[in-house]
Amino acid sequence: MSAQEPPPPSGTDPGAAYADRFAVESPEMAAARHRAHFLSGTPPVEPAVGATLAVLATTAGARSVVSIGSGGGLAALWLLRGMRPDGVLTALDGDPEQLGAARKALAEAKIPASRARLIFGTPAEVIPRLSPGAYDLVCCAGPPRDYSEHLPALLSLVRVGGSLTSHGLLAGGRVADRTARDPQSVAYREIARTVRDDETLLSAVLPIGSGLLVATKRA
Repeated sequence: MSAQEPPPPSGTDPGAAYADRFAVESPEMAAARHRAHFLSGTPPVEPAVGATLAVLATTAGARSVVSIGSGGGLAALWLLRGMRPDGVLTALDGDPEQLGAARKALAEAKIPASRARLIFGTPAEVIPRLSPGAYDLVCCAGPPRDYSEHLPALLSLVRVGGSLTSHGLLAGGRVADRTARDPQSVAYREIARTVRDDETLLSAVLPIGSGLLVATKRA
């Protein structure tokens, strides 16, 4: 494989490969994925994960969505595919390269400016400016250390019946290895524990792509 081409998504597992092939990406999504391969930071969502985000957005009738980490714009394109036509996506990222790639992806897909707000900033800087209980879906696609300590504030943004997702926690199988004490594994472990132990949430870990934690807020 050429060093200039992105690797095939989701490794060599036949089931995972089929799930990714089943999720058909638009040309704009494919271009965003290609660019994201050359960016530093968290890898973009796999096709199967992106399709799941779109399904969650549609199921929630999502009009207001927050994305923590822009992932080069790929997660944004999938979320917008599933959101209502009048829905508005708010995506924040503290990495100017990632945010720039997201702007390019949305422009190539001809997403109207009224449907997406891209904000440069960290969760600590931006979350206090967002309205509690006003969002149908909060999707975390950035490095877990960037948002793990802000998880209670992120959950407060979600309306009853809405969901929070966290992408990437199964990458490398390290979250299940108690001897893995690197900062990323510890952060994912804390996120999973907090969500699982919260009685106001119904949660599951989906073994698609590099893993997707889904937590829905119930009354």
